[in-house]
Amino acid sequence: MRSHATIGPVTLAALLVLTTLVTAPHAWAAGRHAKPAPRATGAPIVIEDPDAPVPDSSLVQTDALAAQLKDTKHAKPFLVHVGFKRLYRGGHIPDSPYAGPTSEPEGIAALTKTLTSVPRTQAIVLYCGCCPWEHCPNVRPAYHRARAMGFTRVKVLRIDHDLQRDWAEKGFPVKDGE
Repeated sequence: MRSHATIGPVTLAALLVLTTLVTAPHAWAAGRHAKPAPRATGAPIVIEDPDAPVPDSSLVQTDALAAQLKDTKHAKPFLVHVGFKRLYRGGHIPDSPYAGPTSEPEGIAALTKTLTSVPRTQAIVLYCGCCPWEHCPNVRPAYHRARAMGFTRVKVLRIDHDLQRDWAEKGFPVKDGE
């Protein structure tokens, strides 16, 4: 007869799996473990902390981006919308593909796919516009994903309120629909 203090290898393995399933989401939420992000091919790229702040040096103001987009003498950045589909349909910056909300794994996968063929030296501007950027659930994971993919010139559009107020109402270009 087995003692209650003895745990067999199968029971131990089952306990380890159960413990991982129960504690892993909480550990990621608390930022104690790196969260793997999906990758189009090869091994997963690890994003150390997808919720870490975006450095001030990686923010671009709406006025500055609008001026940059008007400038015909310099290359334009590659713009990517990382917000919600209904917001994209309602109005987005022209020539910006839709990647989806990067607060969700599907959005991270879509962003990865969108950026796969872009040269790593290309200037990129990520934006959402659902809410003030400090509270946006999408811009931080998108920024850290692009950086983890090896992009060195990644910026986030600082939207103080929402895309309507901070972009469209200022008269900057907007395209409706898909």
